[in-house]
Amino acid sequence: MSSITTQTNHEQSQNNDPPPPNTHFFTTKPKHNKTVILQTITQPFQWLQNLSTQLNPTFILGIFLIHGLQQGFTGSFFRVAADYYWKDIQKLQPSLVQIFAGIYFIPWVFKPLWGILTDAFPIRGYRRRPYFIGAGVIGTVSGMVLAAKGEMAAGAALACFVGVSASMAIAEVTIDACIARNSIEVRSLAPDLQSLCSFCSSFGALVGFVSSGFFVHHLGPQGSLGIVAVPPALTILLGFVIYERRTDALHNEKKQAVEGVGTKIRIMYKTMRHPQVWKPSLYIFLSLALSVTTHEGHFYWYTDPKAGPAFSKEFVGEIYAVGAFASILGVMIYHKALKDYPFRTLIFYAQLLYTISGVIDLFFILRWNLKVGIPDYIFVIIEESCTRITGKIKWMPMLVLSTQLCPLGIEGTFFALLMCIDSIGGLISKWGGGLLLHAVNVSRTDFTNLWFAVFIRDLLRFGTLAFVFLVPKKGQSEGLLPSELSGENVSSDGNVDEETLELVPTNVKNEV
Repeated sequence: MSSITTQTNHEQSQNNDPPPPNTHFFTTKPKHNKTVILQTITQPFQWLQNLSTQLNPTFILGIFLIHGLQQGFTGSFFRVAADYYWKDIQKLQPSLVQIFAGIYFIPWVFKPLWGILTDAFPIRGYRRRPYFIGAGVIGTVSGMVLAAKGEMAAGAALACFVGVSASMAIAEVTIDACIARNSIEVRSLAPDLQSLCSFCSSFGALVGFVSSGFFVHHLGPQGSLGIVAVPPALTILLGFVIYERRTDALHNEKKQAVEGVGTKIRIMYKTMRHPQVWKPSLYIFLSLALSVTTHEGHFYWYTDPKAGPAFSKEFVGEIYAVGAFASILGVMIYHKALKDYPFRTLIFYAQLLYTISGVIDLFFILRWNLKVGIPDYIFVIIEESCTRITGKIKWMPMLVLSTQLCPLGIEGTFFALLMCIDSIGGLISKWGGGLLLHAVNVSRTDFTNLWFAVFIRDLLRFGTLAFVFLVPKKGQSEGLLPSELSGENVSSDGNVDEETLELVPTNVKNEV
């Protein structure tokens, strides 16, 4: 990097000198342009190298596998395949499918339980590895059963869907515990870690959406669900390779676990009572709960040959793929231009833009795009891109905010608690959307009042702006917890540094 900088400075000094006779300024531009292009290409790799240097490389690998492959690819592929499975195989109404989507979202609500297990209940001396392996086994078995079994009752299929969702939730909680700890110990890297997670999940989602339409078309909705068993199988391998120091006192594990749970619950309760914690947590919950989702109504309308635009399976996957690419752009915008803004300012304008982007959905449902001469396939790309970009810009600072609220020592459990609160908000959003679709009589073939459901959704999103005062005004790299609370958490568990997964090398370890 230093050689590139020296070369660039040397070229700039040459450009400042008067040109010799018969020499033009543009003769030095190709070299300068090559340097800029080279820096642009190598910058992401240098960024990853810097993260790997300051953190453990297996931790970075875990982010790629869990957030990129498990959450990003599996989540997106699972979404498309599941929508077609319920619509074409089970032939359910969109409002019921929306309720089902909320049911297999329930494992995400139990994030604090998974967090307590990973923090307080080590297995054979390990706190993270066994839970990666367990999550991988659950997801692999559930995906294989969905694909291999013939006709299934809706209840049995729903149980397998819950298994796939539980696999993703447990694996994410386990890797998020490591992320939260690193965000606390190296606060300057907190936005970078969230950017890396979002890059991985967005890129994985892009690949998943692009390939989903092809596989659903050629393998069928049920056969394509077998592909979701592959990422959990790789999660099992991650459980064997990720670095974790084993606890020495194995015979005291059960006693320490019981004592540790009580200590962690007391600290969590005391932490949550602080206004610096419960106020932003309440806002994040409200921003999710009030943004009711009408996704299943949109999906059924997208694919309806009479009332809707009748998009094909391949094009539906491409729509979502464009949305995933737009999410990557949203992460890039945040990482390059917005990560230094104060929380409240950024979240207010992000929520405002997200609300405005929702109005585009309303225009599309009412087919106003055709009145101004914009074809459906172009307008839906515009709508999906705007929604994803603004949604990602809105969500990124809230993730960083959540990591900054975690006390050191119970970071896995407390981050899981915050994500549980968010998941309850998301569950209310899904079930609220299903009830809204049912209330306005949106069915498999009747979409007359779908526009009204979208209109109510947009009004609720706009109402979220009234609660932005709950978000702190501090910067994204500043500590939010009171100093006495942070100090208490470290000392409340004397073995916390010894027993948790170590991902940040210390000077002492380097000397050894």
